[in-house]
Amino acid sequence: MTQPNFVPVVEADQVRRSYQLEVPSIWTATRPSELSGQRQPAGAFLGTPGPDQGFALKLARRFEDRLVLLPGEQAADAISGCTAVAMRRAASYGRAPVIHDLTWAFTLWGFLVGAPSDLAEAREPLFRSASHHYQAQRTIADCVFESTLRMTPQQVAEAIGEWRTLLEIPTHH
Repeated sequence: MTQPNFVPVVEADQVRRSYQLEVPSIWTATRPSELSGQRQPAGAFLGTPGPDQGFALKLARRFEDRLVLLPGEQAADAISGCTAVAMRRAASYGRAPVIHDLTWAFTLWGFLVGAPSDLAEAREPLFRSASHHYQAQRTIADCVFESTLRMTPQQVAEAIGEWRTLLEIPTHH
């Protein structure tokens, strides 16, 4: 219903002209972060994308008081490095992380069962300051053999004595 002529209309309530927006031009994938091809790029330091990977950070906090740390090792570094490994394992299955991925990762690096002395010596420079450096986290995750990702936490715990068959730690970190 229209408003009668004799009723005053404040300026804010008056009908305004509509704006005509321009028709957008054609979109092309030219930004630096755009993916080209059918698959996610793979390689060192690129990670393994998967669904809801941030949930691994919440799950990892449950292990904080159970970690077997050597003098000089920090819980935050162990959690950051092992979380990256757990996220890689979960993504390799195409799913979000679950508690078993974290158990698997902490066991693999000897933070739950106690690491053999040579593994503890080899992991120390890798995990040092991992909570502050993404590159260190990626290096830790990339040390795990593809075949190791398919093992259960129990299989990893049984094979921890022969950890060189499970991990390839680079000689220069």
